[in-house]
Amino acid sequence: MSTPHSSHGSTPSPLARHGQLRVARPASFVLKMVAASLAVLLVSGLSVAAVAIHNVVSSIRPGVALPGDDAGSTRGVDAIEGGVNLLLVGSDSGGGNAAYGERGAELNDVTMLLHISEDHERATVVSFPRDLFVDIPACPDPEAAGVGFAPVTSQKLNTALSRGGLACPVIAIEELTGLDIPFAAKIEFDGVIAMSNAVGGVPVCVATPINDRQISFKLAAGEHTLSGFDALQFLRSRYGVGDGSDLTRISNQQQFLSSLVRTLKASETLSNPVKLYGIATAAVQNLEFSESLRNVDTMVSIAMALKDIPLEEVLFVKYPSGAGASGGQSGVVPIPDAADALFAAIQADQPIGLTGGTGGGTVVDPNAQAPGQAEPDPSAPPAPSSEPGATPDPSASAAPEATAPTRVELPSVVEGQNAGQQTCTAGQAAGG
Repeated sequence: MSTPHSSHGSTPSPLARHGQLRVARPASFVLKMVAASLAVLLVSGLSVAAVAIHNVVSSIRPGVALPGDDAGSTRGVDAIEGGVNLLLVGSDSGGGNAAYGERGAELNDVTMLLHISEDHERATVVSFPRDLFVDIPACPDPEAAGVGFAPVTSQKLNTALSRGGLACPVIAIEELTGLDIPFAAKIEFDGVIAMSNAVGGVPVCVATPINDRQISFKLAAGEHTLSGFDALQFLRSRYGVGDGSDLTRISNQQQFLSSLVRTLKASETLSNPVKLYGIATAAVQNLEFSESLRNVDTMVSIAMALKDIPLEEVLFVKYPSGAGASGGQSGVVPIPDAADALFAAIQADQPIGLTGGTGGGTVVDPNAQAPGQAEPDPSAPPAPSSEPGATPDPSASAAPEATAPTRVELPSVVEGQNAGQQTCTAGQAAGG
């Protein structure tokens, strides 16, 4: 793998802008189960595993209350029952790190909704454009009890975080989609760096070079494994990708996330206890959680619901929008019919088919396998042998055929990809 060519030093330079604590203690049963599992994996004895679990638990920061929060619930160590809606917000504030320069008002530059189906057979991640004009309902002020922000109409979605913290983007997306969102988390720049380091880097493909002068980031064409500051810059790059819009940046982020899913599901990641511990530690130390998500057992149960979903059923979808303006500002506005079709399918837990492309920020990897063939899921069980002389599986022939649910083919304006598709960045050499 080649190394990225970026123009930063060992210390992050100021970035351009686009646009203690009480510890929750999970049930002792959960601690014993997780500790015992780590002990087996680490072959280091129960005491070492217990210390590792304690370190993770004690790192969890105070949670944020969401409307209808069920913070007191205990999920257990099995996969969570039923479907899941979780909002992940990427803040551009810098998290107080002076190396990123003066950031001004905190904005949610990245807003993504994860939906896991009731049967845990599908997962959909919807990315909402930062410049999407939406109505933002009234939001509570996290700094002052009993005080809140008045509702506003036709405001850019990325202003929600500054109008009430993590709870406000949740409220705004619930209003926009009609979904209940009981779980949420927020990540800062340093969190992206820590998470990419914890997984050991994420492989990406660049079809044409990236030269984003706005954030001083260059990346040559070819294959790269990105971690640390380079991973952050790759995800932030807007003016070096596609047409320089936030919409094409989303496509580029979806390439990264698809590769991240493949990396996490690879056997060498799932079977490496040191790496798993590093990922868990990086997550709890660098993310702000809703109260409902602070418990270790809840996090584990959601992860267990995701782990067996095939790559081709993990979809990354761009919220359908088109050019628009409001109050003298340019941005994007929803395409109602397409958005309604998308969220009706999600609400009904129907499989989704994407008929549009991957978006202007990426192109299909020319070295990938034939179109329509998802990359094999390393976590899936092997298929029954069909070679001559193989012993037939009597249980397979006797099992009744399951009726597959109808797949909803979304309008072509809904772009995205599944985690099994391999795409490459469509860079622009003179961006910004």
